[in-house]
Amino acid sequence: MVKKKGIKWVVKRDGMYWPSEAMKKSANMSDSKIYSKSMKNPVAFWEGLAREGLTWEKEWESKNAYVEKLPYFEWFKGGKINFSVNCVDRHMGNSSRTALIWVPEPVDEKPIILTYGELYNKVNRFANVLKKYNVKKGDIVSIYLPMVPEALIAMLACARIGAIHSVVFSAFSADALKARIQDAEAKILITSDGYYRRGKPESLIKKAKSAIKKTTIKNVIVVDRIGKKVRGKMFKDFETEMADVDSYAKPEIMNSEDPLFILYTSGTTGKPKGVVHDTGGYAAQAYWTCKWNFDLKPEDTMWCTADVGWITGHTYAFYGPLLTGATSLVYEGGPDFPNPGRWWKIIQDHKVNIFYTAPTAIRMFMNINQNWIKKYDLSSLRVLGTVGEPIDKVSWMWYFNTIGGGRCPIIDTWWQTETGGTLINTLAGVGPFVPTISGKSFPGLSHKIVNEEGHSVKKGNKGFLVQQSPFAPSMLHGVFKNHKKYVDTYWKKYKTMYDTSDGAYMDRGLIRITGRTDDVMKVAGHRLSTAELENAIHDNSLVLDVAVVSMPDKIKGEAPIAFVVLKSGKASKNLEKKLKSYVDSKIGPTARPRRIFFVADLPKTRSGKIMRRILKALLVNEEPKGLMTLVNPESVAKIDLILQGQNILKK
Repeated sequence: MVKKKGIKWVVKRDGMYWPSEAMKKSANMSDSKIYSKSMKNPVAFWEGLAREGLTWEKEWESKNAYVEKLPYFEWFKGGKINFSVNCVDRHMGNSSRTALIWVPEPVDEKPIILTYGELYNKVNRFANVLKKYNVKKGDIVSIYLPMVPEALIAMLACARIGAIHSVVFSAFSADALKARIQDAEAKILITSDGYYRRGKPESLIKKAKSAIKKTTIKNVIVVDRIGKKVRGKMFKDFETEMADVDSYAKPEIMNSEDPLFILYTSGTTGKPKGVVHDTGGYAAQAYWTCKWNFDLKPEDTMWCTADVGWITGHTYAFYGPLLTGATSLVYEGGPDFPNPGRWWKIIQDHKVNIFYTAPTAIRMFMNINQNWIKKYDLSSLRVLGTVGEPIDKVSWMWYFNTIGGGRCPIIDTWWQTETGGTLINTLAGVGPFVPTISGKSFPGLSHKIVNEEGHSVKKGNKGFLVQQSPFAPSMLHGVFKNHKKYVDTYWKKYKTMYDTSDGAYMDRGLIRITGRTDDVMKVAGHRLSTAELENAIHDNSLVLDVAVVSMPDKIKGEAPIAFVVLKSGKASKNLEKKLKSYVDSKIGPTARPRRIFFVADLPKTRSGKIMRRILKALLVNEEPKGLMTLVNPESVAKIDLILQGQNILKK
């Protein structure tokens, strides 16, 4: 197939990329002054956005638009809203428009397409199923599902009746699920018999059955995905239950500040903490970040490749696109099954307009035969996005040229589970789009870069990224049942500013994220970012992937250690020497890695995040925690064998 060029949405000027006239003309937001305008009165600005973007049952009084009593704060206090109504009901004037395209992994299965009308019917029915089992406003529902349509249906059904959903990543172990059920004291579990991974059915119900023992779960509703019969009095079939209830469930009117969901995220100790997100504020940010960041329109199809078990899957695979009335595409399986052309065929077949994925996935596809990509027509793409970790320049340029055809903006987003929505990036209609640089705070929000004492650093200097008041509407509303953890993690260090635990610096008036501050090393008195070393090593044409962590050093305090996955060629002492020399030339001898280990793979979560703290634990002979979060846990044992053979601690 001859690859079509498509419309050119960006132009290059002054060494940077900017929206083309075509993009500025069609974009939802193209006014570069929106940043300064929004900061004249940020609260009033967000009030206007919330009124314009959402359907409210009752508006708040202006004096309560933002109420701050640190470390807590509330948006649109007194406002009444239902999240499900905003995602589905208000689009019923266009009920035949496609809401969800679900692509199964097995190639012999046809995609499932749900219109807004069909989604409305299913959400209402499942809301009544939950009510049948006495789930009510404020109850917590655990959802342990793969990327199937029923996950979205269950989440929206919870929102419809005011229940709080707690989605648990389907690759997590039974113990991980149990811990989250117990902490939340969930009333009911929604799961499936299994799912498909790389062409084979994987059981999920076995883990679910183990997890619910000695918990508050009394009933389990099971989606039939792989045809595995589930027996037991407490287990109910999803479709059978839906067929036996009414087709309408009256939406529960919620307060804006009422919890919408809990999402557990790993802490530094490995023990998960329940991040709580509210209803109105989260909805406002999910809506507007989709609309402005990705220039998402109702006629668009957006594909966010993240799993629903992560915040990216919540906000940009499901909720954000539905709030805007657009179409969301969801894919069940592996990115390269049955061949490396699968993702690109999906984009071609379904004419995807907005594509949002992780740098790790981008790097993986850089190393395949490029004909797997070139054979498909990607001209429908208008906006590309990256998420999860800082992206290096080589990967950025490959993504830009190979996937975007040199014509699509790349929105490099910075945000966290705790923030609910994207906070720092470039707007598609405003620009500029600069490799390795995220951009500016979203309009109406403010971040700054400070030192250990909380004072602003000089322009261009590295420091700690903090968020200033008024805090983003989608920010967490605390840690579930753990006020101390909330304060200690996010407010103890800077008191009146939210501590992101990420480092950053200003570059040409834009924010560049350097990575987690717990991934910042102090080598011989110099602060070095692991991301900076990784970028330098990754510049070598033989390097596919790299992770840098630090280990104790008697003289320097800390010493950098690099783990490298090669695209091609053999690992050797000579190659290690060359990479060290390159770091010397790019950053300086202070940043030179003490050792470089060549490994077959790096430990990663399914969303593509490299688990550097596991690598660090191996280096210091500690038991690595959080292995259940990995998509490739076998990589840890292989790396450990390499380290043991090298006697790294004695060198």
